[in-house]
Amino acid sequence: AAFRTAFRARGALAVLQHFDPLYSLLHHFQAVGADVKEDALELMMRVVSHHSNELPAILGDSGLSRTDRTAHLNALKMNCYLLTGLVDAFEMETCKSGLLEVGPGGKNKKNRTKTSGSLWEEEREPLLRLLTQLLQLDLHKLWGGSVVEEEFVSLMTGSCYRILENSSIGLQKYRATREAVTHLLATALVHYDHMFSATLKITQMLQHFEHVAPVFAQAVSLWATEYGLKSLVGELLREIGQKCPQDLTRDASGIKGYATFITELAEQIPALVLSNMSVLLRHLDGESYMMRNAVLVAMAEVLVQVLNGDQLEEAARGTRDQFLNMLQAHVCDINGFVRSRVLQLFTRIVQCKALPLTQFQSVVSLAVGRLRDKSVVVAKNAIQLLAAFLSNNPFSSKLSCTDLAEPLKKEVQKLQEMRDRDRSTGAPVITPEEEWEAMLPEVRSATQQLFQPQQEGEEEVLEVEETAESTSEQITRLLRKLNYKSAARLTQKALCHFQGKEPFSGPTEENEEATILGVLKRLYTGSYPGENSEDPPHGNSSCKTKEVVPEEQSQTELVKQEMLVQYLQDAYNFSVKITEALSLISKMMYENCVSVVQEAIEFFVTVSQFGVPQALVGIRRMLPLIWSREPGIKEAVLNAYRRLYLSPSGDSERARAQGLVHSLSLIMVDASLGTIQCLEEIISEFVQKDEIKPAVIQLLWERFTEKSQCSSLERRAAVMLLGMMARGKPEIIGSNLDVLVTVGLSEKVCEDYRLAQEVCNAITKLAGKPKSALGNNNTPFRLPQNHMLFGCLSKTVSKGFDQPSGHWIPFMESAVMLIYQLAEGAEEICAHILQECSQQALEKLQEADGQKADPGVSPSRVSGGASSLPTFLLTHLVSLVGQVALQQVAHLEVSVSAELHRRRILREEEKTKKRSDSSMRQKRLRSTGNETTMEEELGLVGATADDTEAELIRNICEKELLDGKHLFSAFVPLVLKICNNPGLYSDSALSAAAALTLGKLCMISSEFCDSHLRLLFTMMEKSTLPGVRSNLIIAAGDLAIRFPNLVEPWTSHLYARLRDPCPSVRQTAGLVMTHLILKDMVKVKGQVSEMAALLIDPEEAIMGVAQNFFSELSNKGNAIYNLLPDIISRLSDPDCGVEEESFHIIMRHLFSYITKDKQTESLVEKLCQRFRTARTERQYRDLSHCLTLLPLSERGLHKLQDNFDCFADKLQDPAVYSCFQAVLVRFRRAGGKPENKTLAEELEQKLFASHNRGLESAETCQEGSRTPMPEPAKQKPTGGSRRQPLSTANRDDDFVTPQPRTFRNQKRAQKRPPPKKAVITFSSDEENTRRLR
Repeated sequence: AAFRTAFRARGALAVLQHFDPLYSLLHHFQAVGADVKEDALELMMRVVSHHSNELPAILGDSGLSRTDRTAHLNALKMNCYLLTGLVDAFEMETCKSGLLEVGPGGKNKKNRTKTSGSLWEEEREPLLRLLTQLLQLDLHKLWGGSVVEEEFVSLMTGSCYRILENSSIGLQKYRATREAVTHLLATALVHYDHMFSATLKITQMLQHFEHVAPVFAQAVSLWATEYGLKSLVGELLREIGQKCPQDLTRDASGIKGYATFITELAEQIPALVLSNMSVLLRHLDGESYMMRNAVLVAMAEVLVQVLNGDQLEEAARGTRDQFLNMLQAHVCDINGFVRSRVLQLFTRIVQCKALPLTQFQSVVSLAVGRLRDKSVVVAKNAIQLLAAFLSNNPFSSKLSCTDLAEPLKKEVQKLQEMRDRDRSTGAPVITPEEEWEAMLPEVRSATQQLFQPQQEGEEEVLEVEETAESTSEQITRLLRKLNYKSAARLTQKALCHFQGKEPFSGPTEENEEATILGVLKRLYTGSYPGENSEDPPHGNSSCKTKEVVPEEQSQTELVKQEMLVQYLQDAYNFSVKITEALSLISKMMYENCVSVVQEAIEFFVTVSQFGVPQALVGIRRMLPLIWSREPGIKEAVLNAYRRLYLSPSGDSERARAQGLVHSLSLIMVDASLGTIQCLEEIISEFVQKDEIKPAVIQLLWERFTEKSQCSSLERRAAVMLLGMMARGKPEIIGSNLDVLVTVGLSEKVCEDYRLAQEVCNAITKLAGKPKSALGNNNTPFRLPQNHMLFGCLSKTVSKGFDQPSGHWIPFMESAVMLIYQLAEGAEEICAHILQECSQQALEKLQEADGQKADPGVSPSRVSGGASSLPTFLLTHLVSLVGQVALQQVAHLEVSVSAELHRRRILREEEKTKKRSDSSMRQKRLRSTGNETTMEEELGLVGATADDTEAELIRNICEKELLDGKHLFSAFVPLVLKICNNPGLYSDSALSAAAALTLGKLCMISSEFCDSHLRLLFTMMEKSTLPGVRSNLIIAAGDLAIRFPNLVEPWTSHLYARLRDPCPSVRQTAGLVMTHLILKDMVKVKGQVSEMAALLIDPEEAIMGVAQNFFSELSNKGNAIYNLLPDIISRLSDPDCGVEEESFHIIMRHLFSYITKDKQTESLVEKLCQRFRTARTERQYRDLSHCLTLLPLSERGLHKLQDNFDCFADKLQDPAVYSCFQAVLVRFRRAGGKPENKTLAEELEQKLFASHNRGLESAETCQEGSRTPMPEPAKQKPTGGSRRQPLSTANRDDDFVTPQPRTFRNQKRAQKRPPPKKAVITFSSDEENTRRLR
C-alpha cells in the first residue's frame, strides 16, 4: 500500500524507497496468498508501463542531470528486476501445478488453475509486449551512451527463456505468447548485442527441453527473414555441429532436440541451412541415428526447395549431386530407421520432381534392393518409393518392356547407321592452326638459320615480287611445299621491302625472328587455299561454308539421335527394374505385417495403371487375400479391384460398361478354380453394395445371347460373371432363368460344352449356400421335376454321351450337381439319365458284336463285353456313375438331412404353440412336472431326434444304395474290373475315371469301403499313371474324413505319396495331407518329416504348399515344437534322410517358428540328450547345427552347461566343434550380465579341452587302440537334394490289409460308426528312443 501511494506521488521512482517490501514478496512467493501475488503483478506492470511512457521524454531531454539519469536508471533496473522476478515466480508455480495435474491429485485441477494460473496466462502476453516496448526505447542514453549492461539484457531475456521452458508453450492457444517472446528476443538481438548469449542459451535449451525445438526453429526462421539475423543461423548450426558425436549418444533428449531443430529449420529456411551444411556433415558418421536422420532430412529439403531445376549453376549442380550421393549411401545404413527415413526422403524428392534423370536408375536399383530388407518398415517404404517413381516417371504412361524394346532397337540401329555415314563421308578435319603448331619447330629452326653465317655453295635465288599480295602467295606456296628456309628468307626480305603494307605491317616483336614467325603464321593460317592454291580467296570461303553447313546439320541430327536413344534406353532400363521388383513385391503380399501387404496391393494397382503386363500376375495373386481375417487387408483388396475395374474410362455409360466387362474377362482367361472363387467373392461384395451398374449386367446378357458381337471366350466369361453377380443377388439369374436354359442348353450345346458347364454353375447360385439352410426354417428353393431345365439337361447329357469330347465330363458333373441341388426328385432324373446312357452303351456294344438289341438285357451285361466298347464311351459311363453316386450321398447327408431337421422343427413349433394355448387351462391341474417336460427342458428330445435322422440317412447309404435292387450295383462290377485289370484297360483317361469312381463309390458305404481299401491303396502305390495316383489320393483324403477309423491304418501309404516321382502327384498329396492334418483327421507322428522334405522340393509350387502347411501348423499351439525332435531324427537318418545341405535349409525354416523362451530352453536340453542316441557322424553334425539355429538365452546356456557330458565326446569332429563355437559367439553378441559372460568363457574352455582331447584320442586309436570309432555316415548317391522317390514295384506283402480297430460293441460299431475326429497326438521323445537307435 505504501508503494502504491508513493507511486501515485513520485511515479516509477518510488521503487527507490520501497524496493524491500516487493523483494520480500518475491522471496516468500510460495507463502503469499494468490490475491497479493495478483495485486503485486498488476502494480508492477502499471509501474513499468508508466516508466516506459515517461522515458522517451526523459531520454530526449538534453538538460537531464547526471543525478536524475542515475535515479531513472536505478529505478528501471529495480522495476524490471521485480517484474521479471514475478514472471519467473508465476512460471515456476504454473509448471508445478501442471505436474500436479497429471499426478494422483489431479481431481482438483480446475480449482487450482482458476486461482492463479488463469490470471497469469491472461497477463503473460501483455507483459511481454510491455517489455518489448521498453526495450525498443533508446536505453543506451541512460547508460551515458555506452553499451547497456549485459546483466540487464539477460534479466529481460531470461523471462522469455523461462516462459519457453513450460512444456505446454507449443499448444495452439499459446501462439500469441510465442510470438510475443519471439519479438522480445528479436529486439534484444538487434539492439542489445544478444547474439552470443542467445546462441548458448538456445543450444542449452535444445539439449534439455525437447518441446522447444519447433518453437526455436520458427523463431530463428523469423529472425533470419524479417530481422536480417542470418548470422544467428550459422552460429547455432556451428554450435550443434561442434558437439561431439560420442557425447551425444549418451544424451538421448539432447539428440532429439537438436535433430528436431535441424529438421524444422531446414523446412523453413533451407537456403540458409545450405550455406552452413558443411558444419553438420560430421554427424553423418556419428553413432546417433537421430542426428544422421536430421542431417539427411536437411539435405532433402535443400534438394527439393533450393537445388531443384535445370537452371542451376555448375557449383550448385555439384553440390546437388554430392547430396544425392550421400543420401544414396545411407540407403544401406546400418540402422533400419535411417534406411527407412532415406527411402521416405527419396519418395518426397521424386514426388517433387527434384531427382535428375541421371540419378533415376541408381536410386531405383537401391529401392529394389531394399525390398529384401529384414526390416518390414524399410521394405514398406521401398514399395512406396517405387510407386512414386512410377507415378512421376518422365518416360511414358505405358512401361511395357516388350513395347519399349522394339523402338529402342530401331533407334539404336538408326544411330549406328548415322555414325557409319558420318565416319565415311567426313575424314577428320585438321584446322590450319593445328597444322601450324605441328610444323612450328621446323619453321623456327629454319628461321634461326637466317641469322647464321651463310655456307659456301648456298645462293639466294629468291627475289621479292612486285606487290605484297603476290609475295604473300609465293611465301604461302613455299610453306605448303615444306620449303621453310626459303619462305623465311623471302619473308625477311619482304619485311624490308614492303614496310607498312599488309601482311607485313603487323605488330613488331622484340626481335626479328619473332616478327618473321608471326608473319609466316598469319600467312599460313589466314589464307588457306585448299587443294588448288590458285583459287581466289572468296571462292574458297564460300565453298568452305557450303561444306560446313551440312556438316553442322548432320552433327546436330546425330546429337538429337543420341539423346533419343539414351532416353529410350533409360525408359527400358527403368521398365526392367520395375518388372524385377514385381516378383519380389508379389511375394510380400503374404507377409505378416498388415501395412506391408497394403502397400504391396497399392503398388500393383499403380503398376497396372501404367500398363506393365506382368502386373496381372500380382493382381491375380492378391485375390486370395479377400479371405484374410484382417479387415484392413480385405478392404485393401476390395479397394484395389474397385479402382482397377469399377472406374473404367469412357464417354458414355455403355462405353464404361464395355471397358469393365472387358477388363474382368481378361483376368479370367486361364484362371484357376481358386482364382475364380476369389473373384466371385469380390464381385458379389460389389453387387451387394450396388456398385455394379445395371448397364454392365445388361451388356453381359447381350453377350451371352449374342446380341452383342463377341468371341466364344468372351461369351463364356459373360456367363461366369453373371453367376458371380448372382451370388450377391440371385434374382439376376432367377429373373432370366428361361433365357439361360433356352440359349445356354440349346441344340448347339455340343459345340461348346464349356459354355453349358458355366450356365449350370451360374444357375446353381439359385440354391444358395447349403450350410445356411441348416439354421433356417424357410422352405429351400426347389424347381419341380418337370421343369424345362431338367428336361434340357437330361437331353443334353444323353445326347453328348456317345460323342467323343474332352469337355463332356466336366459339363456332366456340373449338370448332375445342378439337378441334385435344385430338382424335386433329383434321384429319379439322374436314374433316368443313367438308364439312357447305359442303353446307348449296350446298343454300341451290340453293334460292335454284330448282335441285335435285346430289350431285356440288364445293364450289368456291359461288364461282360466292355472291351468291345469305344474307350471314350466307357470313360463317360464310369464318370457318370461316380458323379451320380457322390451327389446322391451328398444329397442325403446335406439336403435330405436338413429337410428332415426343418420339418421336425416346424412340427415341434406347432406342438409348442398348441401346448401354450392349452397350458393356461391345465396350469392349475399340474402340481409336478412330468418326464417329457424335463426332457424337453434339457434339450434331450432334439438331440435324440438328430441321432435318429442321422441313423436313417446312414442306413440308407449302408444298406440300400449298393444292394442288388439299386441301380448302382449294376455298375460296381464294371468299375472293379477296370481297376483290377490295368493291363487290359490301359487308357489313361479311363483308368483315372475308374479310380475316381471307385473312391466315390467307397464314400457310400463303410462296408464297401472297408472291403475295397486294399485295392484303392494298391492302385495308389503301383499305378504307373500319375492321374490315377492323384485321383486316388484325393479320394483317400475324402474317405479319411468320412470313415476315419477305416483309413487310419493306411495313413503311412498316404504319407508315402509325398515322395512320389511325379511333381503333380506330390503336390496333390501335399495339399491333401495339409487338409487332413490341419483338420485333425489324421494323427501327426514323425511321418510329418515327409512334409518337411517338401520344403526343398525343386518345384516351387510344392515348396509353397509345404511352407503354407507349417505356417498354419505353427498356429496350433506347440505343434511344431513337439514334432521337431522326431523330424530331426528322421531327416538325419542316413538310410532315409536328406542331404546335409538340404537338411540345413529345412531346419532353418522350421526353427523360425520357435519363438518362445521356454521352447528354446527345452529344445536345447532335448537336442543335447539326442547326442547320446546318435550313431553316425552325420547325426552329430545335424544336431549341433540345430543348436546354432536357436536364440540362446541365459537359461539356455545353463542347459548347455548342465548337459555337457552328452556331447563332450563328439567335439572331436571339427564341424561339431565349430557349431558350438558359433552358438557361443551368437550368445556373446546378444550381450548380457557379466556372470553370463564368465559362464560362456568357462564353457568355451571346456569345449576347447574336449576338442583337443578328442583329437589326441583319435590319434591314439589310429595307432592301435581298441576303442571303436563312431560309424561314419553312409554315402548316398548324389542325385539332387530331394530323397529318392518311392519305388512303384513294391511287394504284395506291403498291401496286406491292416487289422482294424476292435470295439467293445462290434455290432453297434458297424451300425453306427462313431463320428469322433482323430485328435492330433504328438509322440514323445521317450517313445521314439528306439527309433533313434
